[in-house]
Amino acid sequence: MNTQPGYVLVIDDVPDILQLLDTTLKFKGYRVVTAYNGLEALDCIQKERPALIVTDIMMPKMDGFSLVHRLRLNPDTRDIPVVFLSATYVTPEDKSFALTIGVTRFVEKPVDLDEFLRMIDQVIKQGNPSGQEPLNEYEFYVGYRKRLEIKLKQKNTQIARDEHLLETLSEKEKDSFKASLHLAISEREEIQQLLDQIYKRLKKFPKQK
Repeated sequence: MNTQPGYVLVIDDVPDILQLLDTTLKFKGYRVVTAYNGLEALDCIQKERPALIVTDIMMPKMDGFSLVHRLRLNPDTRDIPVVFLSATYVTPEDKSFALTIGVTRFVEKPVDLDEFLRMIDQVIKQGNPSGQEPLNEYEFYVGYRKRLEIKLKQKNTQIARDEHLLETLSEKEKDSFKASLHLAISEREEIQQLLDQIYKRLKKFPKQK
């Protein structure tokens, strides 16, 4: 691994957002590498250590929470600053959990690009000064499970409401509304898959007193 910092690693599974962040950061003079999920990001980090990571949370294969946990467990990557971008995990509890696992900053989508660039400059200069010990595997998965269970409940409520509302719309209005509903259903399935994986992992730990 090249340990000389120098580039910004941007991770998001939505191509339009990834392109926007890539173009914006490059215009301001940053060297940028992009990835679509946490697994791709780990490959990039292995080749060359970034000065900063900017990542979405909800992504396939490996999401933002799991990526940060992996980075903080590894002494070689523990102090890389990480900025979370999210439109889904935005409650105070979500942000608190993100900080607990070692996230440096948290930004809600849609992103104000001027504020975002000022923050990026500041974080690169300051680094990741927390120096906190990473959560152990059990603590991480218990906290992560709680966040996902709450998010799944919220998605179920949203989908039930939207499906009821869909019945009241005209055929012309339904077309655009269906796209939003399909996205919510896809996100619910992704959350459920993550939860299933975490339930399996937690079963491997001895019962905690």
